[in-house]
Amino acid sequence: MRRIVITGASSGIGAALAQRFLASGDEVIAISRRPAVAGTRWIGADLADADQIAAAAAAVGDAPLDALIHVAGIWEKEAFGEGYDFALSPVTETQTVLAVNLTAPILLTQALIAPLSRSADRPGGRVVFVGSTSGLDNIGLPEVAYNASKAGLRAAAQAMAVALAGRGIRITMINPDDVATDPAGSGPRLTVPDLCTAIEMVLALSPETVVSEMTLFPAPV
Repeated sequence: MRRIVITGASSGIGAALAQRFLASGDEVIAISRRPAVAGTRWIGADLADADQIAAAAAAVGDAPLDALIHVAGIWEKEAFGEGYDFALSPVTETQTVLAVNLTAPILLTQALIAPLSRSADRPGGRVVFVGSTSGLDNIGLPEVAYNASKAGLRAAAQAMAVALAGRGIRITMINPDDVATDPAGSGPRLTVPDLCTAIEMVLALSPETVVSEMTLFPAPV
C-alpha cells in the first residue's frame, strides 16, 4: 500500500486520481478547501495561505510518503474567454493565482521533504506537478497570472529536481493541454482518465527511472 498526498482532490482531476488510488488499495491524503472524495483522509486547507499550508503538512505527519501530487490550480475569473482583460485584473486576483498555483506547491513540497526522502529501507518518493501547456514558451495566451504561475512552476520543478536529487526524491512536471473537466466545453481536449493514467504511469516506474517532464495534447480530429 502506497501513501499518497494529492492537492485539489475535492473535484475534477484530483478527485478522479484519488478514486483511482483508493481503488488500488492506497492510502490517499487529500488537501483541499472543500471535503474530498469519500475514503480519503481529508485535510482542509486554503492553499493561498502559507500558515494553512504549514498546518496541512504537519497534519500529513512524518510517516514515509510515496508520492506528492500537486493538482490544485485556479485561474483569473474571466480567463480563457472574451471577457478577460489584463488591464482590469484585480491585484488580489493576481496574488491569489500565484499563491495557489506557484507558491503553495513550493512550500508544501519543502515542508514534506523529510517523509519523501530516501532512507535505509526505501528509495524515496516522487513529486508530480500538474502544470499546463500555458506554462510553455510562447504559448500565445493572454492570461498573465495563470501563465506566469505555470511557467514558474515548471522552473521550480526543474530546480527541485537538482535540489532534491541527493535525497532520492524524483520530480516530474506534467503539462496537459486543455482537459475535459467541463462537459460544456468544445473542441479537442484531453480526457481526465488519460491524464490520470499518465500520472499513474509515472508512479509505477522503478526508482531507477525519472520522467522529468511530460507534455500531453489531444489528438487532432
